[in-house]
Amino acid sequence: MSFLEPRRIVIIEDDLQCSKLVATKLEAEGFDVEVAETGEDGLEMVESEMPDLLLLDLILPGIDGLEVCRRIRRKYDLPIIMLTAKDDEIDAVIGLEVGADDYITKPFGTRELVARVRAMLRRVKINREHTEPVEHLSFAEIEIDIPKRSVTVQGEYVHLTPKEFGLLVYLAAKPNVVFQREEIIRDIWGRTDGGGDLRTVDTHIKRLRRKIEEGRAVPWSIATVWGVGYKFQISE
Repeated sequence: MSFLEPRRIVIIEDDLQCSKLVATKLEAEGFDVEVAETGEDGLEMVESEMPDLLLLDLILPGIDGLEVCRRIRRKYDLPIIMLTAKDDEIDAVIGLEVGADDYITKPFGTRELVARVRAMLRRVKINREHTEPVEHLSFAEIEIDIPKRSVTVQGEYVHLTPKEFGLLVYLAAKPNVVFQREEIIRDIWGRTDGGGDLRTVDTHIKRLRRKIEEGRAVPWSIATVWGVGYKFQISE
């Protein structure tokens, strides 16, 4: 990902009318945009262009959007907004489970999409500027290397997506402090509309727990404070 002002976007979308409309709007807003029509071409484009953000359609010919997301997430820390034409929340949740950072359901307004893109890129930039000067967070059984964006638990490297890593750093930077879900969606996702999007926090927390806690005896946890939110809890 570029360390200049984030502005490079790849769109993987087989609906040419949709991709042209979105690309034209983003270019008018000052972004550099490249479009791929298939999952295979999109994967190659991500590798060659190294964009700052990916807009990824769920339904694609050949390799579908979920598989594209899985493959990209194995290699790159790249913000991904998934586009889904289905009015089915299950598909959006699956997208989050395989590594998407956000989703938007078609039909959507281009102004809303641009706002989502700007919010996500702004959050990535702010997180980078605010967290990288702190090099490490260290607790028993876990080491978080912020510049390298790496996490080891009990000496074992654990791969986290950008949002999972951001969540862990956000919570672990203030152990035992409770953060409301509304705070997390605002500070990590840059969103203020709340509502159903709060479930995105729960999905990412669940996935993060699975990766760093499940099957391990560790003296800390990402604890749920019922009716409020979450905290990185250190055992006394």
